[in-house]
Amino acid sequence: MSEVILEMRNITKTFPGVKALDNVSFSVEQGEIHALVGENGAGKSTLMKVLSGVYPHGSYDGDIYFEGKECRFQNISQSEEVGLVIIHQELALIPYLSIAENLFLGNEREKLGIINWNETVLRTKELLEKVGLNESPNTLITDIGVGKQQLVEIAKALAKKVKLLILDEPTASLNETDSEKLLELLLQFKKNGIASILISHKLSEISKVADSITILRDGATIETLDKHKDDITEDRIIRGMVGRDLTHRFPPRETNIGEVIFEIKDWNVYHPLHEDRKVSNNVNIKVHRGEVVGISGLMGAGRTELAMSIFGRAYGTRISGKALKNGQEIDISTIDKAISNGIAYATEDRKSYGLVLIEEIKDNITLANLGAVSRNGVINEPKELTVTREYKDKLNIKCSSILQLALNLSGGNQQKVVLSKWLFSNPDILILDEPTRGIDVGAKYEIYTIINQLADEGKAIIMISSELPEILGVCDRIYVMRDGKIVGEMPAKEASQETVMKHIMFDQEVPAP
Repeated sequence: MSEVILEMRNITKTFPGVKALDNVSFSVEQGEIHALVGENGAGKSTLMKVLSGVYPHGSYDGDIYFEGKECRFQNISQSEEVGLVIIHQELALIPYLSIAENLFLGNEREKLGIINWNETVLRTKELLEKVGLNESPNTLITDIGVGKQQLVEIAKALAKKVKLLILDEPTASLNETDSEKLLELLLQFKKNGIASILISHKLSEISKVADSITILRDGATIETLDKHKDDITEDRIIRGMVGRDLTHRFPPRETNIGEVIFEIKDWNVYHPLHEDRKVSNNVNIKVHRGEVVGISGLMGAGRTELAMSIFGRAYGTRISGKALKNGQEIDISTIDKAISNGIAYATEDRKSYGLVLIEEIKDNITLANLGAVSRNGVINEPKELTVTREYKDKLNIKCSSILQLALNLSGGNQQKVVLSKWLFSNPDILILDEPTRGIDVGAKYEIYTIINQLADEGKAIIMISSELPEILGVCDRIYVMRDGKIVGEMPAKEASQETVMKHIMFDQEVPAP
């Protein structure tokens, strides 16, 4: 029998009006990969914050034992001292510092207050080699992709002599190739005796690498499954997470596609910092009323850059090309003009750009269309409350009240608030950038249902997603991007993961008609 490295006993954590964790017990064995799954709001992140000291001892009930010793962490530094390191979904790296500087930030190689840069660089090289990252220690974080940044975070954990590594949605922002590399790295750590807790909504990844799977629902432990003893299927995991069978991952929809409502012609965008780098190269796309158009491609293909540049030139420089609505050229040179022309953009980064986290739900929902709930510059509060309650009910936002801070919502419910904000602006064209990133299968289904309803209402939807099954399951037509270019276009019913990947990976450019 393997030795238990971590044991959490009867953990209960309560926030005002909400019991986030209800008598949860959880244990991890030495050198195993233990997956923690559940719907958004099930308590996964809260449990890990209790474990790592974000929520200090005394703010919860229950006991934590690490390597057989009781732990009463008051902060993250104390948990890291014993070898327990957490990597959050939002990476904690400083873009304009080097890899070496980020790796040892707060853990400097120094003597008498003077940093030993030779030791820092040499140690960085050793750690980068361990995680398989072939980059100079002096490379700035801003100059490497998200997949490599994730590896830097892991190298940073290794610098702290990690014994138990906690990864919260580590592949949410990664393409399939980078995700595969990261999972292989976890398996290598396992061989070296490092235990991992993996929080993920990608059930295929969990099935591939996890030795044990603990399912949480509504703050309580449902069951822990052992890969070597139990019959583990994705359907069983989903049933445990949502409390019911989910027979179809994607809701059915009767398509009723109308005329072309929006077009981008000969669209070119240059990088804001590297002015010689073209991130959108002569892009042509169109979308019809009632149509869901997907944009697929690897991270760095230029999908988000394209979307943001269309939305009021929120990204890029030296932007050229035409935007047409109902066959007439429109001015989308600012965000206000884009919104007034019926365009909305729901960002992939809901925490930084989609929401004002320290504001209430009601303030976030009405933010993009304040004129509809105000008169002479004064907010009509009863009207604002009525509107907010309508969207809360329409999108099934789970919250204690519409006065709750957006910061305290689960990821799936934060995403619904972002969607509510833009739906209240009454757009004709809605650009959704990774709309289900980091949310569970149950919440994903609800988002897909909302997308279908919008299409049925005649809205035109452009959806960017890194998940090919999602692109194939939700969209009517698919564009493929690579290196800032459209390299493929196909009806979704004629596409497969293999055909899309061929366009993504190989030089066989197919001009959009």
